[in-house]
This record gives sequence, structure tokens and C-alpha cells, in this order.
Amino acid sequence: MELKFQLHVKIQKPIDQVFDAVYNPKKITQYFATGSASAPLDEGTKVIWRFADYPGDVPVSVKKMVPNELILLEWEAGDGGYNTHVEMRFEALSKNETLITISEGNWSENQKGLNASYGNCYGWMHMSCCLKAYLEHGINLREGFFHNPKLANHG
Repeated sequence: MELKFQLHVKIQKPIDQVFDAVYNPKKITQYFATGSASAPLDEGTKVIWRFADYPGDVPVSVKKMVPNELILLEWEAGDGGYNTHVEMRFEALSKNETLITISEGNWSENQKGLNASYGNCYGWMHMSCCLKAYLEHGINLREGFFHNPKLANHG
């Protein structure tokens, strides 16, 4: 059994705006990687995402990027020691509606891998909802959303 999930979110904006909000480091830091994003998600690039509410760097390797269509990423699995594969597909439903589909797979087929997949599914759903709120309403849902006791002494 392959551990993999897929989610879909419809965003009421043109495909080029939705794609750019994920690809562009200046935009993704407005709703998701709120600490910083080191570079755009260009094919062959290793990008470092930082989150204001989560300690440490999150390295992301961009395996493929097709403008307004596809972003393929790899990053270390939550249970460690191997990479998972993230696929983001962008589909224009109309002139002002875009469907973003995010899937992730390649976890270890054990309880730790299953638990990590649940956590990432939650994370990508949260990211896609934050993306929708940012693009459609100019709101950063992530701000003040999480309580992280590990950061309590970091100001």
C-alpha cells in the first residue's frame, strides 16, 4: 500500500496569479513561509523556507516547474531519513477560477510514515486555505494561528 494523499482547492483568481503566489518568494512569505523563502521555485533550485512560528530551516528541492501548470518538490519526510514527493498542479477552470491540486507521497509504509503523512496533509490543506484567503481577501490566516511552546522564549 502506497501512502499518498491528494487535496483540491478552488481559488477565485486567474491561474497566473495563483501560480505566482506559490512560486514567488515575495508572495509565499505573505501567507505561508512567513519567516522567509530564499528563492523562487525554479527547477533545479534548492529553496529554504522559514516559518515565523516554527524553528529551523525547511529545505525544499524543486525537481520540475512548468509555469502555470506544475511544481514538483522533494523534502525530508517528517519521520526522517528519506524524501517525500510533493506535486502541485494548477488548472484554469475559467478566466477567474483556478483549481490547485496538491499530492504528496513516498512515506515509509509503517505507523511513523502514516503519522507523518497525516501531519503533512494537514499542513498542505492549511497552506491552500491560507493561499485562498490571501489571494481572494488579502488576509494572512497564518498570523497568530499556531501556538508553538518551543518558540515561547524567542520573543
